[in-house]
Amino acid sequence: MGRNTRKRRMPLATKAIAGVAALALGGGGLVWANFYASAHEENSPDNRTKSNAARQIATIDCPDVGQQLSDVPERARGEVDGELASMDQQITDAYQRLVTTRQAQAGDAQYVQNAILGPLKDRRKVLIDRIKLEIDRAGGKAPGNLDELAPCSGRPADQPQPTDGQNGDGQNGDGQGQDNGQGQGDGQGQDNGQGDGQGEGQTPNDNGNGAAGPFAEDFIDINDVPPNARDLPNGLAANGRSGSRGSFTTKCGVNENKLYNSDNIIVAPGVANGAHHMHDYVGNQSNSSLSSDDDLVVAETSCQNQGDKSSYFWPVLRVQDGTQEFDAADQGGGAEGNVGRILQAEEAQLRFVGNKRSKVVAIPKLMRIITGDAKAFTNGLKNANTSYSCTGFEDRQSTDKYVLCPEGSRLVRTSNFQSCWDGQNTDSANHRDHVAFVQADGSCPNGFKAIPQLQVRLVYDVPTPTIENGQVKNPYAVDSFPEQLHKPITDHNDFINVMDESLMNKVVRCINQGKKCT
Repeated sequence: MGRNTRKRRMPLATKAIAGVAALALGGGGLVWANFYASAHEENSPDNRTKSNAARQIATIDCPDVGQQLSDVPERARGEVDGELASMDQQITDAYQRLVTTRQAQAGDAQYVQNAILGPLKDRRKVLIDRIKLEIDRAGGKAPGNLDELAPCSGRPADQPQPTDGQNGDGQNGDGQGQDNGQGQGDGQGQDNGQGDGQGEGQTPNDNGNGAAGPFAEDFIDINDVPPNARDLPNGLAANGRSGSRGSFTTKCGVNENKLYNSDNIIVAPGVANGAHHMHDYVGNQSNSSLSSDDDLVVAETSCQNQGDKSSYFWPVLRVQDGTQEFDAADQGGGAEGNVGRILQAEEAQLRFVGNKRSKVVAIPKLMRIITGDAKAFTNGLKNANTSYSCTGFEDRQSTDKYVLCPEGSRLVRTSNFQSCWDGQNTDSANHRDHVAFVQADGSCPNGFKAIPQLQVRLVYDVPTPTIENGQVKNPYAVDSFPEQLHKPITDHNDFINVMDESLMNKVVRCINQGKKCT
């Protein structure tokens, strides 16, 4: 136990960015004012060309080094996680520079490459070299292609294409993720289609977030989502029909204690603002980047059953309505484009279900599981695994777009976790390899054991955004890394099992005996 050393790491870049953020704050978010000023100063062909060149790049796209590290020795993981967190900070800094230098970009077609992407590559290479050294010192062997992951690119605000792949388990892809971005990657940049492609449109209402999304194209009427387009289990559709048919529901509230932070104890232990976005927490009440395993075990819990001290956390959902939240000027909040009123879920259903083909075994204590991908906009669809729906329409699930619910219907966020375990590890270097989704027939991959599947269903009363002339006003969105532009496919969910042994045994017994327990 005692997983963390309690040394809170604050990268130097975090301190430096505070000054930049102070300049960039305007209405609570990152400012693109220079970009729009340069784009609309004159209508000369020369200026139009410069403007179009600048507007092609909406965000920074960097290879995810952490996902390539599948074999990091245990004693090197703390340092490696710290370097990866510093790498995330580098991307945030580069994105900040991208959105605050639009006028310079309009005058120099090579500005982004020379002033932002080139230096970013050099800084990433330094951290990659450190990661390789730390792995080698601990007796491991770093992947041979890490140096190839140093360069980043600029990209328009389109969605990943089908070639990015899916998990193929019937739970991660809904067949809808291929059509988003059709109005965002076409050279219209951040004007949401208002301009003529030559910088002559009106400056859009950026909802206070500095044009960091979401955009009108990120929303869809729930009636336009095909029913049954995604084999994402509501109830026990993909689990428990024959092998283990029971369920266990734990009641842990909806974050009435208003426990928020922008840390990520799983991916970036010991690092302040390791998530770069705010989380809701239910269950364990001692969840921060400094929390050790010992801290989690002795913590208070919001769960009715005091034997459940598990940590359940997910990105907060906000309405970008101009509200100045408590974090409006903070890292992880408004200083990184996460602005507006934080919504508290009206319901948070946390349910564990069984496996279609077999009995389940206990989830080991302190096991970490992440479902979904906070970087899916730039990483691709492989690990995207959350969905949006509306009450009364839950046969319609959308992963790539936020949904617009009719009057009287409430928004539903659904996350279904991996339910197969390698039988040995409570975590892995990339925080994914120790667990897996069931295969198409409901069985676990070879060498994996079935464990109770956590299904999280969150229900919100969300004011329906209005969309007029290609612009969305007062949208809702999940918090995200700045460069991920609040895309719905970046939604994700996190779980650390801190149930005591007797309660976990009850969960397994209820599921395997076909009972419904609480």
